[in-house]
Amino acid sequence: MSRRVRVPSLLGEDGTLRRPAPPRREGDDRRRFLFTVPPLPGHVAPTVAVGAELARRGHKVAWAGHRATLERLLRRGSMIFTAEDDALGPRLERARREWLGLRGPAALRFLWEELIVPLGEATLPGVRTAIKRFHPDVVVSDQHALAGAVAARSADLPWATSAVTSAEFARPLAALPRVEEWVRDLIGDFQAGHGIGDPLDPRFSDHLVLAFTTGGLIGDTSVFPDHFAFVGPVRARPSGGDFPWPWLDEGGDRPVVLVDLGETDGPAGERFCRTAAEAVRDLDARAVIVAPPGAVPEPPGNVLVRERVPGAALLRRASAVVTLGDHGHVCEALADGVPLVVAPVRADQPVVAGQVARAGAGVTVRYGRVRTGELRSALGTVLGDPGFADAAARVGASFTAAGGAAEAADRLEKLA
Repeated sequence: MSRRVRVPSLLGEDGTLRRPAPPRREGDDRRRFLFTVPPLPGHVAPTVAVGAELARRGHKVAWAGHRATLERLLRRGSMIFTAEDDALGPRLERARREWLGLRGPAALRFLWEELIVPLGEATLPGVRTAIKRFHPDVVVSDQHALAGAVAARSADLPWATSAVTSAEFARPLAALPRVEEWVRDLIGDFQAGHGIGDPLDPRFSDHLVLAFTTGGLIGDTSVFPDHFAFVGPVRARPSGGDFPWPWLDEGGDRPVVLVDLGETDGPAGERFCRTAAEAVRDLDARAVIVAPPGAVPEPPGNVLVRERVPGAALLRRASAVVTLGDHGHVCEALADGVPLVVAPVRADQPVVAGQVARAGAGVTVRYGRVRTGELRSALGTVLGDPGFADAAARVGASFTAAGGAAEAADRLEKLA
């Protein structure tokens, strides 16, 4: 009896003609890397630097995600595969704004049910199409881009995790086992619904995890498997824009405090900015507060309020930074050896704030109920004790030693 041989279709699942993988010449070490990312600048930024390093080495690099976001953040001419429909962007933006007003368990539940899982569902077809057309050797999937991991596993491709925050490494829900189990079940259901019978946690590749942090910030990393590569944060491209540097120079040698909350979530954020302005009023320091117009109606003479600032240049002048604790903002400050006052609110911020405090590189304060005196005392502590700056410098040195984009590219080349 003859055996039936299955002939593969020339058409993909989307009905388009399959393109054969380009032949690779013997001795050609060039590889193809596909980055899958959510429409969040802080998650895209490290892949820009890593992708640039891979391209410099002669490899082909592409991204799959929200085209409008990627075009704004990537270098001109970058290869982009659209993985979201036009209607998804506004829906996610509305959900993100609603999420900014939530706290605690409600914020966590909303994050997974209304942002991460819907994003995975919506982008999976586009990511699968990108794989068929680009023929990557490796898929690099952001921790919150579930579609990248599922599509790579479905295509039997090596895949790496891009972990732009270290919060997940600390098991932030360990004290809430039922919530932790709920998240695992949600992830498992997503994978099972798309044909993955042996689900792994898509936040942690079993091939390679690129962790954009170091033990200098998160503590002992020897407990992690060898495929966890702590490459350190990757610096974002310097921000431009005009700035009244003479105003800052008028302060002479007085310390400079940068207050940058990232996104101010309406009245609560504006209240914090006004409290920060009052806290600095009686300090022998100058402060630059990043806030929208009108957030601080009558700032003291030693406080400057600007909607946009050249962050990288200001950090080189800063003696302390006040932030909510987003991993990217914290690492930017520590990379320059600048200690922090952290006022965490949601998501990874409480975990990162705890890491900063344990590293001795800053102190934490309340966000919603912080008083002027409390914030003034925290700033006085960080500015007055050189131990905080010394600790921040140690963490920054660990970032430099970790290798950043070059080390990440080395590890991806080995995986390919």
